[in-house]
Amino acid sequence: MALAGANLIYGSGMTESGVTFDPAQLVMDNEFAAMIKKVVAGIRVNDDLLMVEDIVKVGSFGDFLSLDSTYKHMRDQSQPQLMDRRVREEWQADGGTTLAERAAAKAREILESHQPEPVDADVAKQMRAIVEAAYREKGVA
Repeated sequence: MALAGANLIYGSGMTESGVTFDPAQLVMDNEFAAMIKKVVAGIRVNDDLLMVEDIVKVGSFGDFLSLDSTYKHMRDQSQPQLMDRRVREEWQADGGTTLAERAAAKAREILESHQPEPVDADVAKQMRAIVEAAYREKGVA
């Protein structure tokens, strides 16, 4: 949908049609959104990235992964923090955790350690005034 022009990501962290919020789902959705943004940004094309000389030198069935030029540009690609792209044996040797398990651990880490920057006193005052006005309007105050 993003490639077709949709520019809204809705429901991050929601499950059960928005009835439930899951911090781990929010962490996963954040990673998915970053990957979508990467795709929508497009692919740069220039002589350096095309690596035509390397393609000619290596040939159709050669090893591109060991080339310096491949290594130079590999970090330009999507760099997910939660997705595990290792081979199965390495993944299993390291505990074989699922994406959901890694996301839950990351969400716990964020909830336990995040220190938000304080809201400016004037902004907090304006926010409080808006809430109090809404309370008065609805007869809640």
